[in-house]
Amino acid sequence: MATEEGVVVKIGSSNTSTAWVITTRSSTCKSCTSRHSCNANNGGKEMEVEAINSAGAKVGDRIVLSIQTASLFKATFLIYIFPILSLLIGAFLGQKLALDNGSQDPSGFSALMAFLFFGLAIVFVKLIGRAMSLKKEYTPTIVKIVTHSSNQNS
Repeated sequence: MATEEGVVVKIGSSNTSTAWVITTRSSTCKSCTSRHSCNANNGGKEMEVEAINSAGAKVGDRIVLSIQTASLFKATFLIYIFPILSLLIGAFLGQKLALDNGSQDPSGFSALMAFLFFGLAIVFVKLIGRAMSLKKEYTPTIVKIVTHSSNQNS
Protein backbone atom coordinates (compact mmCIF):
# COMPACT_ATOMS: atom_id res chain seq x y z
CA MET A 1 0.00 0.00 0.00
CA ALA A 2 1.17 3.49 -0.80
CA THR A 3 0.75 5.88 2.12
CA GLU A 4 0.90 9.64 2.66
CA GLU A 5 0.41 11.79 5.74
CA GLY A 6 -1.97 14.73 5.78
CA VAL A 7 -4.29 16.90 7.86
CA VAL A 8 -8.09 16.73 7.77
CA VAL A 9 -9.48 20.16 6.82
CA LYS A 10 -13.19 19.31 6.57
CA ILE A 11 -15.62 16.44 6.76
CA GLY A 12 -17.60 15.65 3.60
CA SER A 13 -20.65 17.93 3.44
CA SER A 14 -23.11 15.43 2.03
CA ASN A 15 -21.39 12.33 3.31
CA THR A 16 -19.77 11.99 6.75
CA SER A 17 -17.93 8.87 5.63
CA THR A 18 -15.54 11.06 3.64
CA ALA A 19 -13.11 13.78 4.65
CA TRP A 20 -11.06 16.37 2.78
CA VAL A 21 -7.35 16.07 3.53
CA ILE A 22 -4.43 18.36 2.71
CA THR A 23 -1.24 16.48 1.95
CA THR A 24 2.05 17.43 0.32
CA ARG A 25 2.15 16.57 -3.39
CA SER A 26 4.44 13.64 -4.13
CA SER A 27 5.35 11.50 -7.10
CA THR A 28 2.47 9.18 -6.16
CA CYS A 29 0.00 11.89 -7.23
CA LYS A 30 0.97 11.64 -10.90
CA SER A 31 -0.36 8.12 -11.28
CA CYS A 32 -3.41 8.43 -9.04
CA THR A 33 -6.71 8.10 -10.87
CA SER A 34 -8.39 10.33 -8.30
CA ARG A 35 -6.01 13.19 -9.01
CA HIS A 36 -8.80 15.04 -10.87
CA SER A 37 -10.77 15.30 -7.63
CA CYS A 38 -7.76 16.88 -5.91
CA ASN A 39 -7.34 20.63 -5.61
CA ALA A 40 -3.85 22.13 -5.72
CA ASN A 41 -3.03 24.72 -3.05
CA ASN A 42 0.08 26.74 -2.22
CA GLY A 43 1.45 26.83 -5.77
CA GLY A 44 0.76 23.15 -6.37
CA LYS A 45 2.89 21.88 -3.46
CA GLU A 46 -0.10 20.87 -1.38
CA MET A 47 -3.02 18.78 -2.54
CA GLU A 48 -6.53 18.63 -1.15
CA VAL A 49 -8.15 15.26 -1.74
CA GLU A 50 -11.39 13.64 -0.68
CA ALA A 51 -10.74 10.35 1.11
CA ILE A 52 -12.83 7.62 2.70
CA ASN A 53 -12.85 8.35 6.43
CA SER A 54 -12.72 4.78 7.78
CA ALA A 55 -10.73 5.88 10.86
CA GLY A 56 -13.33 8.42 12.00
CA ALA A 57 -10.94 11.38 11.78
CA LYS A 58 -12.08 14.88 12.75
CA VAL A 59 -11.08 18.30 11.42
CA GLY A 60 -7.48 19.09 12.42
CA ASP A 61 -6.38 15.48 12.91
CA ARG A 62 -3.06 14.44 11.38
CA ILE A 63 -3.78 11.19 9.51
CA VAL A 64 -2.28 8.55 7.23
CA LEU A 65 -3.86 8.09 3.79
CA SER A 66 -3.51 4.83 1.92
CA ILE A 67 -4.21 3.67 -1.61
CA GLN A 68 -3.97 0.09 -2.88
CA THR A 69 -0.65 -0.65 -4.61
CA ALA A 70 -2.35 -2.83 -7.23
CA SER A 71 -4.67 0.08 -8.07
CA LEU A 72 -1.65 2.37 -8.29
CA PHE A 73 0.08 0.00 -10.73
CA LYS A 74 -3.05 -0.33 -12.89
CA ALA A 75 -3.40 3.44 -13.04
CA THR A 76 0.30 3.87 -13.84
CA PHE A 77 0.05 1.37 -16.69
CA LEU A 78 -3.06 3.06 -18.03
CA ILE A 79 -1.56 6.55 -17.92
CA TYR A 80 2.01 5.88 -19.07
CA ILE A 81 2.39 2.52 -20.84
CA PHE A 82 -0.91 2.08 -22.71
CA PRO A 83 -0.60 5.30 -24.80
CA ILE A 84 2.98 4.45 -25.77
CA LEU A 85 2.00 0.92 -26.77
CA SER A 86 -0.90 2.34 -28.79
CA LEU A 87 1.46 4.75 -30.54
CA LEU A 88 3.85 1.92 -31.45
CA ILE A 89 1.04 -0.37 -32.64
CA GLY A 90 -0.37 2.46 -34.77
CA ALA A 91 3.04 3.14 -36.32
CA PHE A 92 3.63 -0.55 -37.07
CA LEU A 93 0.12 -1.01 -38.49
CA GLY A 94 0.44 2.16 -40.61
CA GLN A 95 3.78 1.00 -42.01
CA LYS A 96 2.39 -2.46 -42.81
CA LEU A 97 -0.80 -1.12 -44.44
CA ALA A 98 1.14 1.38 -46.55
CA LEU A 99 3.58 -1.26 -47.76
CA ASP A 100 0.76 -3.71 -48.51
CA ASN A 101 -1.23 -1.05 -50.38
CA GLY A 102 1.75 0.29 -52.27
CA SER A 103 0.17 3.68 -53.01
CA GLN A 104 0.87 5.40 -49.70
CA ASP A 105 4.12 6.89 -48.37
CA PRO A 106 5.07 4.34 -45.67
CA SER A 107 6.70 6.89 -43.35
CA GLY A 108 3.91 9.44 -43.60
CA PHE A 109 1.12 6.88 -43.22
CA SER A 110 2.98 5.27 -40.31
CA ALA A 111 3.20 8.64 -38.52
CA LEU A 112 -0.46 9.41 -39.24
CA MET A 113 -1.62 6.06 -37.84
CA ALA A 114 0.69 6.40 -34.82
CA PHE A 115 -0.83 9.78 -33.90
CA LEU A 116 -4.34 8.50 -34.55
CA PHE A 117 -3.83 5.50 -32.25
CA PHE A 118 -2.17 7.73 -29.63
CA GLY A 119 -5.13 10.14 -29.72
CA LEU A 120 -7.60 7.29 -29.38
CA ALA A 121 -5.58 5.93 -26.45
CA ILE A 122 -5.75 9.31 -24.68
CA VAL A 123 -9.53 9.42 -25.12
CA PHE A 124 -9.76 5.83 -23.84
CA VAL A 125 -7.58 6.67 -20.80
CA LYS A 126 -9.82 9.64 -19.95
CA LEU A 127 -12.99 7.55 -20.16
CA ILE A 128 -11.58 4.63 -18.18
CA GLY A 129 -9.98 7.01 -15.67
CA ARG A 130 -13.36 8.57 -14.88
CA ALA A 131 -14.90 5.14 -14.36
CA MET A 132 -11.97 4.04 -12.18
CA SER A 133 -12.17 7.14 -9.99
CA LEU A 134 -15.71 6.15 -8.97
CA LYS A 135 -14.55 2.80 -7.61
CA LYS A 136 -13.65 2.48 -3.94
CA GLU A 137 -10.30 0.73 -4.56
CA TYR A 138 -9.04 3.78 -6.47
CA THR A 139 -10.06 6.25 -3.74
CA PRO A 140 -7.60 7.14 -0.95
CA THR A 141 -8.62 5.89 2.50
CA ILE A 142 -7.79 7.31 5.92
CA VAL A 143 -6.32 4.29 7.70
CA LYS A 144 -4.87 5.82 10.85
CA ILE A 145 -5.02 8.94 13.00
CA VAL A 146 -1.47 9.98 13.92
CA THR A 147 -2.40 12.87 16.24
CA HIS A 148 -5.74 14.30 17.26
CA SER A 149 -6.45 18.00 16.86
CA SER A 150 -5.71 20.00 20.01
CA ASN A 151 -8.87 22.12 19.60
CA GLN A 152 -11.28 19.19 19.90
CA ASN A 153 -13.30 18.57 23.03
CA SER A 154 -12.61 15.01 24.18
